[in-house]
Amino acid sequence: MEYFENELCVTYEELTSGNDPVISGATLRQNIKRGNIRRAQRGGGEGSYALIIYSSLPEKYKIRFVERKGDPEQILKQQRMRDRVKTDDKARSFYEDYRYEMNGVETGLSDKLKAEYTLNASVLNALIYDLEDKTTSRKMLGNSLATLWENVAATSENLRDIYHHTLPENQARLREKIRRYKKEGYISLISGKVGNKSTVKIIPEMGRQLIALRRSRVPVYNYAQIFDEINRIALEKDWKPLKSKRSMVQWFERPEIEPLWYDAVFGELAAHQRYGRKHKTKLPDRRDTLWYGDGTKLNLYYRDEEGKIRTTMVYEVIDAYSEVLLGYYISDHENFEAQYNAYRMAIQVSGHKPFEIVHDNQGGHKRLEKEKDSKEVGFFDLICHIHRPTAPYSGQSKTIESIFGRFQSQELHKDWRFTGMNITATKAESRPNLEFIEENKDRLFTLDELKAHYAEARRAWNASPHPATGIPRIEMYEKSENEETDVVTVHDMVDIFWIWAKRPATFTDQGIQITIGKLKKPYEVFSAPGEPDHEWRRKNTYRKFYVKYDPNDLRSIRLYWKDNAGQLRFERVAEPYMVVHRAIQDQMEGEAEFIRREQEANIRDRIERQVIAKEIEYAYGVAPEQNGLSTPKLKGVTKEVQREIDRRTRKYSRDPEEIGLGRTTKKASLMTWDQLKENNEVDYRKVAGKL
Repeated sequence: MEYFENELCVTYEELTSGNDPVISGATLRQNIKRGNIRRAQRGGGEGSYALIIYSSLPEKYKIRFVERKGDPEQILKQQRMRDRVKTDDKARSFYEDYRYEMNGVETGLSDKLKAEYTLNASVLNALIYDLEDKTTSRKMLGNSLATLWENVAATSENLRDIYHHTLPENQARLREKIRRYKKEGYISLISGKVGNKSTVKIIPEMGRQLIALRRSRVPVYNYAQIFDEINRIALEKDWKPLKSKRSMVQWFERPEIEPLWYDAVFGELAAHQRYGRKHKTKLPDRRDTLWYGDGTKLNLYYRDEEGKIRTTMVYEVIDAYSEVLLGYYISDHENFEAQYNAYRMAIQVSGHKPFEIVHDNQGGHKRLEKEKDSKEVGFFDLICHIHRPTAPYSGQSKTIESIFGRFQSQELHKDWRFTGMNITATKAESRPNLEFIEENKDRLFTLDELKAHYAEARRAWNASPHPATGIPRIEMYEKSENEETDVVTVHDMVDIFWIWAKRPATFTDQGIQITIGKLKKPYEVFSAPGEPDHEWRRKNTYRKFYVKYDPNDLRSIRLYWKDNAGQLRFERVAEPYMVVHRAIQDQMEGEAEFIRREQEANIRDRIERQVIAKEIEYAYGVAPEQNGLSTPKLKGVTKEVQREIDRRTRKYSRDPEEIGLGRTTKKASLMTWDQLKENNEVDYRKVAGKL
């Protein structure tokens, strides 16, 4: 609404907009066409809009307009009054910077007073401008100034209805306020009561002495003793003694005074946590953006095998977005094993790598991080893009501690075996009933029962509503997507969670053996299930390999060799060494057949070794047969085996001389050295040479 050519007008939109308009658009257009309603301005042009002359509206539409929008004349009047008052920014700056002494300390005005004084100054500016304008106009026209201040007072009251200023209602007092304001400026609006609320007068020297007494550790003073001591010192130094201990205590508790003694009384770390600025952070809005990992007390009592009451630890990995407990491991120590297994479970549950992991500074994490100057990729570097420790001694910065605290109070607290919250908790409900627990210790969980109960409590937490959304946490997690996190593949699981053996191991005729903890386990390479790979053995027996294994699944290991550039190359997967019973009576089905096959395979290995070696000898003219000598036959094999070797190596000239190694060895084993010396029947050097 507005005035157009001295006519009060309302817009087309004001009449026709909303669910219950003053008049419908079709009816308005029809009345304009018939001449029942007059239009002051057409709409449709750039920046123009239709204006309807308010006085031309039928009475029923005027009534509707007032009911819905208000009286247009009054609205415009108030609008014009508002336009007359502009906020005085200089006044605002003056009151922001103004300082005065209260209780011996320099301070500023309250926000309420700043706003009140700025508004009053802005209104006074408008009244003074109005006063001077009307005075000039009346003098030019020769009119009387008798009613001038009445008009100023009326304007002030109209502005009070709009702005709620606190200038005097009385005309004489308002006139005096304007006079002082014009003479003294902004300072004239500040109440004389400001700064007169002092209840204790402490001069700077006395204040420093009070702080020194509060910080004193030898001796340590309480407030009553400080009050007595400061008044004793005041008499010596001609200070005005303090009258009230309560006022002195209030002085110590002032925000600008308390930091000067707090560290001496409660410790510097406590002072840092109390006064240090804290970041206000926003939690992630999608899954796997941030994971927290931390170890804490598992707050349930259990009884050990000896019947003693005990507690244990749990390491948890939590998704910050959904508060879902992703992975955990229960053990008595927050060590590498606990952290490794918790993160492994979290990765398996998630199926994705998190973008960021935040953990504490416990020693176990050092093994998960990349070692300084190491070329190897660290455990955390394989899991996520970024990992970092939390700030030390800053519990409030750990979101996981807040989440776990609520998990304890909401789920673990339901069981009577609950150990209670942290010992610093003040609520009685946060403490256990030790008498009841001692009386019923035979009903405490065993360790296995504790683990089962804890797993169920975690499921209940994950299924319960998230406090911010009301949606079950696990549902929030599963329905969320994070396009910047990688899906975990089988190869990723091997790269991340398989561990390198401490040192390389040699593959021997009895396979390759690695030590895991105190357990030694032999492995071998198979070409098919239950079939040792003899072809691979012929090329790799007594070769050193670097071994990688899954500590949670020892059904297979992976063998690697190092090339000349120092890079590890994958060779084969090895599985537990086949074990058969020695006694025929103990042998199970298939073992005898396996033994027979392996004997035949060993014979084939011997044949292959001989054939390859003899072919090389004949190719280079160094075979014994090519030089008038004979190659010994294989021992412990059939004639057919020897014949095959001879056939494949073209050895047909003559049979080698039979030495009878077995009989010679038997005879030598039955002799003693004294017999050999006395009888001189055998030249021991020749015997030893044949052996």
